[in-house]
Amino acid sequence: MADAPVYVLGTGLSHNGSAVLLKDGQICVGIEKERITRRKHDGGNDSDAIRYCLDAEGITLADVALVVQSANFEVPPRDRFHGSRLFAGAHPPLLSISHHLAHAWSAAGTTPFADCAIMVIDGCGSPASQCTDIADASVLLEDPSHIGGMWCEKDSFYHFDGRNVVPLAKDFSPIVEKTADTVRMPTTQHSIGGFYSAVSHYVFGNLDDAGKLMGLAPYGKPGAIADPAFAIRDGRLFVEEAWKLALDRPSAGYADFRASFQYYADIAFWAQQQVEQAVAALFHARQQRFPTERICYTGGVALNAVANARLLDDGVVRELYMEPAAGDNGLALGCAFYGWMHVLGREKVPHDGSTCFGKSYTSAEIREALADAPAEWEIAELPTEQLIDRVATLLADGKTIGWFRDGCEFGPRALGHRSILAHPGVEGIGDHINANIKFREDFRPFAPAILPEFAETCFESGRDSPYMILVDRTKPEHRAALRNVTHVNGSARVQTVDPRWNAAFFELIRAFHALSGIPVLLNTSFNKRGMPIVERPEEAVALFAECALDALVLQDVLIVKR
Repeated sequence: MADAPVYVLGTGLSHNGSAVLLKDGQICVGIEKERITRRKHDGGNDSDAIRYCLDAEGITLADVALVVQSANFEVPPRDRFHGSRLFAGAHPPLLSISHHLAHAWSAAGTTPFADCAIMVIDGCGSPASQCTDIADASVLLEDPSHIGGMWCEKDSFYHFDGRNVVPLAKDFSPIVEKTADTVRMPTTQHSIGGFYSAVSHYVFGNLDDAGKLMGLAPYGKPGAIADPAFAIRDGRLFVEEAWKLALDRPSAGYADFRASFQYYADIAFWAQQQVEQAVAALFHARQQRFPTERICYTGGVALNAVANARLLDDGVVRELYMEPAAGDNGLALGCAFYGWMHVLGREKVPHDGSTCFGKSYTSAEIREALADAPAEWEIAELPTEQLIDRVATLLADGKTIGWFRDGCEFGPRALGHRSILAHPGVEGIGDHINANIKFREDFRPFAPAILPEFAETCFESGRDSPYMILVDRTKPEHRAALRNVTHVNGSARVQTVDPRWNAAFFELIRAFHALSGIPVLLNTSFNKRGMPIVERPEEAVALFAECALDALVLQDVLIVKR
């Protein structure tokens, strides 16, 4: 009789909560809490996400050998945390690790590098008093007596040798006291992530839209602010103060933002440049002290695709791996790998590169979701090859498609399992999708999903970018054909589609290429403004009914509006 599989459960209880289940060292299921509860950035209590993982695998907590958790400012008790938890009894064992260590292990568990450094940069990690990795690290503070209290992680640097993650250097910053300043850092005083969130709040009027700042920046012009936002002193990064005096027109909301669009775009341009320079300076400082050629990069700031590309374009890093779920949704992933490799002492199992850890939905569940479909919808279940040919034809004819297949992506990017797809070159489709399908701001860009062998043909660097967290530049001769996926400054956040874990999407682009001569599709997440990406078939059907999508794919079922 074969040995029973060993399950390790990781759970992240910060904002953007999630749970991940490993089976014999490999990811078998993972989910972000927001996909289940339908509340953007939902975190805290982890019961919903854990139940999803256990049910998808067909096991119970009795089958789990170990649970590892990570939060932000607390060490959650096993019985309650923002509501009842599932660990009331003594089994399974429950361990806690601190925030940046969980980020680091998420990169260590998925990286293709056998030996590398790991950089973690975010807005705010664990308080120093709760850090489980502080003993062996060089703590970068002028006065180490500050350790304790509410000095929290802001950047950490580790070494991974294929088995162990060892902290090399950690920097901390005090939590900002509440002030009446027009621009206030939301958490730590001296973090890159905190700066980006603060400027985003100034521009958009809320803290949830930090990612939009990167999309707005290309519309801006230089010269809005003369003072630098950051300084590096003795290998440490600090947020300066003088620049804040220039920001005296905080947005009161979307109407205010639209009325002064160019002003806020100029601020976004400045902020993006400051972040790019700060990230590069921090990488330089750490590599000067700990020389290395290969670096993994994670933490929320690692989602800034423009800054990431600058690291490679400017030769700051020779080889770079960004963990796709670099934000706090990746904490559960790191917890699970920590449990498997560090606690249980097992060997790392090579990761296949996929980010799609959600459950697949059955034909019966899809039929149920379509039970009340309007009579004017044309619904047909097709063999996969025929479905792909039919959808490619619709796309070549300028139709927009909701594409829902297999398990959902883990992380903020839709990579071809929960996507809205369209022709990259038909005039006006991008504006149509923003206005009538996603109901969002008109400055928001779309990504080109491309067959990897054509990346060098269409884009200047042509680098491999399977996770949509690197920008490139569209070559001038292709900008007309790729107008809907090329931003106003010629940039493009490219996805090179990997057929090893994204076969159906890869074949769809190949079929579209055969019809149109273009090896690219417009790809954006299957959601609307303020909504998490769809998880269940019924959510896809509801959005399809509400918006102006022309057709919907649910696994091998094609639905077309007549």
